[in-house]
Amino acid sequence: MSSLQKSILKSRLPPTGLSYPNRLVSQIDLCVDYYNKIENVFRMTSRKSRDYTPTTWDLYFKEKHSVVVSETDTFCAYTAGEEGNPILCLLHGGGFSALTWSLFAQEVTGMVHCEVVAIDLRGHGETVTSNDDDLSADTLARDVGKVVEHLFRDRPEPVLLMGHSMGGAVAVHIAHMDLIANLVGVVVIDVVEGTAMEALTSMQSFLRGRPSTFNSLEHAIEWSVRSGQIRNCESAKVSVPGQLKSIKTGEVGVTMISHEAGSSNSIACTEILEEESEVDGDKEKAAEQPEMPPPGEEEKNGFTWRIDLRKTEQHWPSWFQGLSQTFLELPVDKMLLLAGIDRLDKALTVGQMQGKFQMQVLSHCGHTVHEDSPDKVASIISNFLVRHKLAEPCENFERSLPAC
Repeated sequence: MSSLQKSILKSRLPPTGLSYPNRLVSQIDLCVDYYNKIENVFRMTSRKSRDYTPTTWDLYFKEKHSVVVSETDTFCAYTAGEEGNPILCLLHGGGFSALTWSLFAQEVTGMVHCEVVAIDLRGHGETVTSNDDDLSADTLARDVGKVVEHLFRDRPEPVLLMGHSMGGAVAVHIAHMDLIANLVGVVVIDVVEGTAMEALTSMQSFLRGRPSTFNSLEHAIEWSVRSGQIRNCESAKVSVPGQLKSIKTGEVGVTMISHEAGSSNSIACTEILEEESEVDGDKEKAAEQPEMPPPGEEEKNGFTWRIDLRKTEQHWPSWFQGLSQTFLELPVDKMLLLAGIDRLDKALTVGQMQGKFQMQVLSHCGHTVHEDSPDKVASIISNFLVRHKLAEPCENFERSLPAC
């Protein structure tokens, strides 16, 4: 008990000039001892460290595919759910990987009958290409078109594109370029042209402010959670390893975990023949940079970011310029915008008032809405699919009305 607390308790006692029974004094002492014990238990509990041990992808996805589109380009994709159902194609944001959708994939496949495919985009995760720095919107869009064409060739099921941040912009470009057959709808998460274009001016500062290296995957996961980059610790444990690579070997963190765990899941490796080769309230306090090992040690065992986004700055405007108008003019009638904050630019505000798309705002979420609240996002998407008669609900499915 602090001296301040003791003084407050004493101030509530009768004046010191008075004498009081020994029984009352002993009761006061017991209360003070009991308070001290409760306080010690609280301190021990609050200081108990979290478990930041990375987890493997096969806890959330059914299968991992290596899709070879050319001699130099191989894309990694994860699938979950059952065939014969509508397909959700999930595209991650810049710097993330397909594993950012892990918890969401598990949740949504338990709510409605659907099949999920999450793709590591060019330069991210375990995807390998001849030019990882070419992140132009057109290149990324055509990459996804090739992968989806291969995985679901001759499949009649409807496809719903869903993308976060950069991935949301790519989803809009894919739909606009008509690169996926049977496309019925587009869902974008936390990407608005006006807000995104403003944010690009400070993007370099943000990237420079991140730790450039970590001495272990655990330290990287801890930093992501404590800094608020990902507010869901379980999601960070499976997502973050896909964002990092070994400084010594260049191997992606998720690959290293799979090797150590001895994952037995099958990896489908096939090839596509191409005629031409195309290439806030709950937020924890920001953490300090993890303590690094002695100089030289991090070069042996440390980790750095899978992709250096600072080198791709020339492509950033291509993701967002004209995005709002393009989104409103898409040749699909099932569109949904999810955001962690209610902030639309002029074009989208007018479009929403005209009923051209549905908007849903989730509170107490950061930029990675689908990682921070995977159950809520899955519920919204499930209801969206059921309401538009694109998917059948599973048992115990809870219907909800759309709301802003």
